[in-house]
Amino acid sequence: MLSQIRPAVVLLALFTLLTGLIYPLAITGIAQIAMPGQANGSLLPVDGRPVGSALIGQNFASDRYFHGRPSATQAQDPAHPDDPSKTIDAPYNAANSTGSNLGPTSQKLIDRVKADVEAKRAAGWQGPIPADAVTTSASGLDPDISPENAFAQIAAVAKARSLPEDAVRALVEANIQGRFVGLIGEPRVNVLRLNIALDALKAS
Repeated sequence: MLSQIRPAVVLLALFTLLTGLIYPLAITGIAQIAMPGQANGSLLPVDGRPVGSALIGQNFASDRYFHGRPSATQAQDPAHPDDPSKTIDAPYNAANSTGSNLGPTSQKLIDRVKADVEAKRAAGWQGPIPADAVTTSASGLDPDISPENAFAQIAAVAKARSLPEDAVRALVEANIQGRFVGLIGEPRVNVLRLNIALDALKAS
């Protein structure tokens, strides 16, 4: 009996040590050496202090900033702390990644999109309103927008900051990220990176 239990205990201890400690530490060490920025959450600093991650969108509400995609994430209603079924809208809640799950025939979705388009027109957005400006992503935390979305916001942001539109347009163009290796994905603009550059432009 003992001769059967001993190998099992030894193997359990060995593989616990190997897969639970040595392997994670080795991978963490390699990641810190090879790609420290990504390994630490792709944090973006301003004046030496992190202001967010390039991988998670933020809720920019001011007219002085470019806005990301709408977010469908929610949080528990603080008025009902003991009832998890009671929720409130909490845009870009990174603890509750989710989409709206509303289909194209949903009247609720249609009404919201129409209201969002009207609000953006009233705010000074120009040109056609891109789809990603009024629809949520699957995660609700998309950090990027299409170049068309960013271009549509230029006039409103420039007016709010009393900046020349050409200067803001040049900033957007400088922050367009192309397809990975020229083939994968779509051109995009990281909203947090763009808004950090926008604040730096104002300060210069």
